[in-house]
Amino acid sequence: MQISARGDYAVRAALSLAHAYPALMSAQAIAQDQNMPRKFLEAVLADLRRAGVVRAQRGAEGGYTLSQSPRDVTIGQILRAVDGPLAGVRGLRPEETQYSGAAENLPNLWVAVRSAVREVVDEVSLAELISGRMPAHVRKLTTRPDAWQPR
Repeated sequence: MQISARGDYAVRAALSLAHAYPALMSAQAIAQDQNMPRKFLEAVLADLRRAGVVRAQRGAEGGYTLSQSPRDVTIGQILRAVDGPLAGVRGLRPEETQYSGAAENLPNLWVAVRSAVREVVDEVSLAELISGRMPAHVRKLTTRPDAWQPR
């Protein structure tokens, strides 16, 4: 799975908002907190607002906040809000792919890949990520001997 810059920025911005929750944060404060370009961040925040993950308040005391408690917002929600479906194959959802011959069973693999990604990003909330107390099955993945090794 490739995490886009947009997805990375969205998760980092949401973590800043989760840390400040329920207080409002300006885009400038988030950008400074996460060392990211404000203009790009504003586009990401607009996507998160349209998806209902964050809400914005205008005015001198305005800013952004999460629409729900950090324990109710998953990393998967954030990634989908800015990048769309978690797993795609040539622009199709895995279950929409169809092959013949030697590749006829490939859709099963693509669906399994999507399922594996969901088991992590849909089961880790912002609150869990901030606290470092992620679900046991997710923590276990990081302790595998080759987990931190590039391939």
